[in-house]
Amino acid sequence: MSLPPLASSLLPPAMRRPEGGRLLRIATYNIHKGVRGLGPAKRLEIHNLGAAVAAFDADLIALQEVRRHNHREARRFDHSRFGWPAQEQADFLAPAGHVAAYRSNARTRHGEHGNALLSRLPMGEPLHRDLSDHRFEQRGLLQLPVQLPGGHLLTVVVVHFGLHHAGRRRQAERLIAHLAETAPQGPLLVAGDFNDWGEKLDPVFAAAGLQRARAPDGARRATFPSIAPIFALDRFYARGLRCRALHVPRGLAWARMSDHLPLVADFEAPAPGG
Repeated sequence: MSLPPLASSLLPPAMRRPEGGRLLRIATYNIHKGVRGLGPAKRLEIHNLGAAVAAFDADLIALQEVRRHNHREARRFDHSRFGWPAQEQADFLAPAGHVAAYRSNARTRHGEHGNALLSRLPMGEPLHRDLSDHRFEQRGLLQLPVQLPGGHLLTVVVVHFGLHHAGRRRQAERLIAHLAETAPQGPLLVAGDFNDWGEKLDPVFAAAGLQRARAPDGARRATFPSIAPIFALDRFYARGLRCRALHVPRGLAWARMSDHLPLVADFEAPAPGG
């Protein structure tokens, strides 16, 4: 499937500050390991995802379900039209001018997958912590310091929470305790797939000073399932950033690439020296 010109994305250009400076555009996207479908109908979407990620025009892109490698899938798609990329998925998806940071959460018989952050801003060393609530779901966090243009250091955390509410709450509490030690002050952004079907996690994060990013009209933006989204599973929780706009690209091309739609936000970062 070809994707140009991504006319279905409905993403406006990245917003600009009144004085001409750029606001911070950040995206989060569960890419379903770059593959869709089951059995003989399984298809490789990683090449289309590369074009899609570039279309965000984002400064930071948080990704979940990113494969470092998978030998079985690589063999399966080796003779497809474009083939399995030789690069790790995070590096393959990084648009021009971006650097990828990746850490694995899960290791299986055929490969491993985890979270990634793609950034066109300078990043420090990545930190990984295990957030698994039980042995059947391997979960983790990826944390990096990002240097903002105004001089502030933004702590970015990429997460993918579990499928059961009690476990998700424990993961949120462990994450908050971790951040109290590693990022007690300064701008902070937690991005990812929270799997919060029942909308129960907002008060947990709010009690720790992290507010969920919403559109200016106060609405949530549904991202799952991609073909007809009704659940807002993909989110940003922020401290020290103000959400100016929140977008979800729609259309059949996006619905084909992953079971989730991406969430793209424009944030106003703290003023220099503020």
